[in-house]
Amino acid sequence: MEKDKYYTEKRRRRVKLIFNPAAGSSVASSIQLMDVINLLQAWKFVPEVFITKKDSDYGKMVKDTLLQGVNFFVVCGGDGTVSAVAKEIIGLPATLGIIPKGTQNNVARSLNIPENLEQAVAILREGRRIKADMGQADCDKVAVPFLEVCSVGLMSSLFSAGDDIQHGHLERLGDFLGTFVNSTPSQIRLKLEDKNEIVRMGHVVIVSNMPYIGRHCNVGKKNAYSDGLLDVMLFSSLNKMDLLGCAFKGRKISETNDPCIQHFFVHKAEIETKPEMQIMADGVILGKGSVKIEVKHHSVAVMTIPSKTKNKSLREAADE
Repeated sequence: MEKDKYYTEKRRRRVKLIFNPAAGSSVASSIQLMDVINLLQAWKFVPEVFITKKDSDYGKMVKDTLLQGVNFFVVCGGDGTVSAVAKEIIGLPATLGIIPKGTQNNVARSLNIPENLEQAVAILREGRRIKADMGQADCDKVAVPFLEVCSVGLMSSLFSAGDDIQHGHLERLGDFLGTFVNSTPSQIRLKLEDKNEIVRMGHVVIVSNMPYIGRHCNVGKKNAYSDGLLDVMLFSSLNKMDLLGCAFKGRKISETNDPCIQHFFVHKAEIETKPEMQIMADGVILGKGSVKIEVKHHSVAVMTIPSKTKNKSLREAADE
């Protein structure tokens, strides 16, 4: 991106840069951090850097940052880091910016944010501020917001080992295969909008707030993140190998006619399983058994690409 395209005439704006050194290629992290800082400064941002750790207290970070008069949180990391920050600014006078640096970057993909570093930073100035939905999962009387997906069943049980394998920890392959082979279907009781109740045997229920989840698996409409509805997918009578095929081949489930996949659009849902299956929201294990899920409409502000043709290059990049 050429220097004359930067907003050099704009006033400087302080931002909180949340940088996850473990996301993507950790080898290049220190170099990439400097590139991000330099680009932000070129666009007249004043970045205050927060380096994430495994035990980072995002709630305290957000609270302290807002008290300092900074309300723009720019996350340079993967879906887990984006979700962790989004959870803490839900309902607050704050805006989320995303610079994709993770393995999947499903939230960025869903919002049409390019993975190109310069183009992603440009969106922070040239993009538009929208209100996105978030989901909320209530498990064991603890309400946990989620930005991307809440899953019940086999996919939740496999996530930890699968994520480690994706990041090069091949020693977890045995754990992954053991969990997969030993898993059995459960009776899934799905209650939609407090009235419609469905009971099926199966391995998985997925409740998505974003068009893309997993390995770029398309499970919803383009505007799923802001339509005020959750996409509920009940996988019944589907064998485990077919489930893995859906997860790892990036299958377009949103338009499938497979009778084994039931697709619903709801404001809220309740899920109960017997035997109890594991529940997970945006990579965080919540417990087992039953969960109540609802949508929080337009609850978090986020920057995305311009709505029309204000910046053609950004729109072209997002469509690639």
